[in-house]
Formats: sequence, structure tokens, C-alpha cells
Amino acid sequence: MPIILYSYFRSSAAYRVRIALNLKNIGYEIRPVHLLKNGGEQFKADYLALNPQGRVPVLVVENTVLSQSSAIIEYLEEVYPTPPLLPANAIERAYVRSLAQIIACDIHPLNNLRVLNYLNDLVQTDFQLSWYSHWIHEGFSAIEQLLLKNNSWGRFCHGDAPGMADAFLIPQVYNAFRFGCEMNNFPLISAIYENCMQEAAFSNAAPDNQPDAET
Repeated sequence: MPIILYSYFRSSAAYRVRIALNLKNIGYEIRPVHLLKNGGEQFKADYLALNPQGRVPVLVVENTVLSQSSAIIEYLEEVYPTPPLLPANAIERAYVRSLAQIIACDIHPLNNLRVLNYLNDLVQTDFQLSWYSHWIHEGFSAIEQLLLKNNSWGRFCHGDAPGMADAFLIPQVYNAFRFGCEMNNFPLISAIYENCMQEAAFSNAAPDNQPDAET
């Protein structure tokens, strides 16, 4: 039975999971869920039966439904350990997870679609963009400093092999570019992004290369 990924091409959480699946060379079938059309396909009864939160991604493995990108990627790391997305050393694993969680717990929840839509109902668009840029700048400033301080970066966030931190970082950088956020203060993050996008696992997972991509 194939692994099924319910995904929206611009969802950064789904983008993370696509990267992780590609890095581990795991075959999967994408089932698009459009978050904007017809009031949002994620709110249809059949999708809510899969995920009561009405969010993407959802991964279906052997009739078992998994949600939340962090949990899905940790599952993939446990069940498909090669190639690893986390270092062998426990301290280094904690460090890589901390980078991923700055994005998953601090940046993304404040800048995802439902929050931006709520802001749009309250205030003008200019404020929405200012809000988005503020949280990108705050989170990326911390990540840039942590990368420099830890000094374990190479072509990627941790060494010269892509891993979990990169899977979380690259979708957030993509969104930062899409929203016109200033990136000049983050040269290391920008370099890592460029290195990642030279890898097929990342470029094939990119929003523009998805079956449901729109211009």
C-alpha cells in the first residue's frame, strides 16, 4: 500500500514533510488539499474525518493517519533511519531539534494562513505584511546567531549532509522571499538555502514543482 501525503503546494508544513520523504528516498503519493478554494477543502467532511484540525499535512501509512509535520518527520526518522536526518550524538540531536522548533513552534504558528486570514479581517494588508516580516526577522535572527555560535554548520545547518533543521528552514525561507522579507541580515541562512536548493530532494519538494502548483 503506497504512502499517501495530503498536501497543499504552498503549505510550509507539508513542504517540510515532502523534503524529509525525498531525503530518505521514500516513495509517496500526493493528494492535494486546496486551502483556499471553495472555502478551503481542508474543511470538507471527508478531510475532517482524517484530521479533525483541518490542516495539512496528513500522512497515511498502512491505514494509519499521522498529522503534525514534526511528529511525521520524527516517525520517518525512526522507521526509515537511513539516511539519518539527525546526528548520532544526543547533544547535537537536541541542537538540531532546537533549530527546527524555532521555526515550527515560534515562527510558523504566528505566520500561517489561518493567523494571516484572521489579521486580514481585523486590519489592513500593510499591517499583515509588517506582522509577517517581524516574526521572520525575530526567528531568523536567533537561528543565524545559533548557527554562528555552534559553528557546526557546513553546506547545511549541521555539517555537509542535509537534515531535519534544513527540512524546516528551507520552506520558511521560501515564504520569506514570497512575502518580500529582507534577508540581507541573514547571509548564513541564505547560503544554506542556496545549497539546499541545489539538491534534488529540496528542489523536487518545492511548491512550484508540485502537481497542484499554481502561478
